Amino acid sequence: MSDRLNVLKTYKLYVGGAFPRSESGRVYEVTTGTSAAAAAGKGGWLANAPLSSRKDARDAVVAARKAFGRWSGATAYNRGQVLYRVAEMLEGRRSQFVREVADAEGLSKPKAAAVVDAAVDRWVWYAGWTDKIAQIAGGANPVAGPFFNLSTPEPTGVVTVLAPQDSSFLGLVSVIAPVIATGNTAVVVASERRPLPALSLGEVLATSDVPGGVVNILSGRTAEIAAPLAAHQDVNGIDLTGADEALAKELEIAAADNLKRVRRPRAEDWTADPGTHRLTAFLETKTVWHPTGSLGASGSAY
Repeated sequence: MSDRLNVLKTYKLYVGGAFPRSESGRVYEVTTGTSAAAAAGKGGWLANAPLSSRKDARDAVVAARKAFGRWSGATAYNRGQVLYRVAEMLEGRRSQFVREVADAEGLSKPKAAAVVDAAVDRWVWYAGWTDKIAQIAGGANPVAGPFFNLSTPEPTGVVTVLAPQDSSFLGLVSVIAPVIATGNTAVVVASERRPLPALSLGEVLATSDVPGGVVNILSGRTAEIAAPLAAHQDVNGIDLTGADEALAKELEIAAADNLKRVRRPRAEDWTADPGTHRLTAFLETKTVWHPTGSLGASGSAY
């Protein structure tokens, strides 16, 4: 009989490419089982997750803003390569995510494996869209006069993403990947009851080619973390997927103060074809006029 102690994993936040504990020093218990069992306190203990504070949220926004210039300025092809590298790393840690998803969502190992495989496939799917979305969201516009008039998509900026509460991995991937595929940077609030797959995703991102700060992952009480992010003047958009109806209304009001783009929560089937609506949710359109023929070589942008 072995007398060695089990080495339990310490889960940490992922902010600016580093793994800090919450500045408050707080943690909360994460348990197994279905959401009903966890709510009743009947789930088995899995880990202590960091209980993020408002200061952690502000730090994450600073990191995301710092990373935005480099990430948005990278070529779309390069972003696709980086996202594909993340999928490679996810595939290499498949067994870990199967275990974590099974524990988080109360699934059998075969069902959890199917969820993880779908999540990796979803990440690859979005990686393939990085250098194609401009063809869908942009184009040449017909105008009267000797001009080219071209519209091209541009990333919105720093986007807060409230991850789905019940889909701890497939839903998580489905809300993060399209945001960063189009050149935005993200501050992600993980599922309150099921945060461990999200915190482990941070470890994958750190060991891939994703620059620090492009994705920042916080765990804790969704309402507590989301409130300062919705009101933050340096956040340009917010995805309210993980908010309930009452919280979403409060956050949408707060977000109006600096005219954030807001994606409202709606019923989602995470196994369905995702389409392109999430890719275009946090894009702006830049239109450029350029003279043709002998009018000159200078153009102007509006």
